[in-house]
Amino acid sequence: KRTLLPLLRDEISAFVFPCHLAVQRPELKHMVMELLRCIPLLLFLIFVCVLDHFIFTVLSIIQNHSFVQYSYQTSHHMAINVMGTSLMAQLLRSTIGALNASADIQVETSNLACLPKPRGMTREQYTNTCLPLITLALLCLAQVYPFRLRRVIASFYFPKREKTRVLFLYNKLLRQRKNFFQRQRRRIAWRARQPPGLGTSLLEWCHQHWPWLCRCRRRSCTLCETPGTSWHKVCSAPNCNALYCDRCW
Repeated sequence: KRTLLPLLRDEISAFVFPCHLAVQRPELKHMVMELLRCIPLLLFLIFVCVLDHFIFTVLSIIQNHSFVQYSYQTSHHMAINVMGTSLMAQLLRSTIGALNASADIQVETSNLACLPKPRGMTREQYTNTCLPLITLALLCLAQVYPFRLRRVIASFYFPKREKTRVLFLYNKLLRQRKNFFQRQRRRIAWRARQPPGLGTSLLEWCHQHWPWLCRCRRRSCTLCETPGTSWHKVCSAPNCNALYCDRCW
């Protein structure tokens, strides 16, 4: 039976290893999508906080600069004097004399009762408002670890289905690796038939004059990952059919 392990570098990026603590590439896409769903809530929360602060500022300005106080003072004195000693004079003094009045009026009023009395949100209230959204974002970051248990739970309840999935994955990897090898051979063969360009000539000239640059090159075959292969030389691995080894630095 053909073995698949160890995986190639290009194959490792397509799998999730449950024992690795770091977030891996297949999980990163789902995590970013979940975080993007939190952006509308974040924008709405920012809009509400800014609107609240704006309304509080406007009401504070109205409260501080719209205070008006009124002061009203008036004095009223009326006296009717009836002269004489006759019966009519005495009658008029007893009746019209009741109209004599004296009054001093002083009124002070203001619009203090009509002014708004705004109360701004404290730092603790802002924190309590943003705390659910922060918790949601943290859960989006931490959900990748519980999601790794889905395969274990499904394999516990459906072992036959798990065996089918394993066989399907095994065959899928074999087909992908076969296609990858064929594609890499065609690409390397096409590159070998091309005349050396300016980049290759310049690279060889640099390697001749500065040998220490060879340390910066990748020293493994792209197909079989055999270490120790020289630049543009035939791979020394017995099972590798690469015409030339792909190099980069």
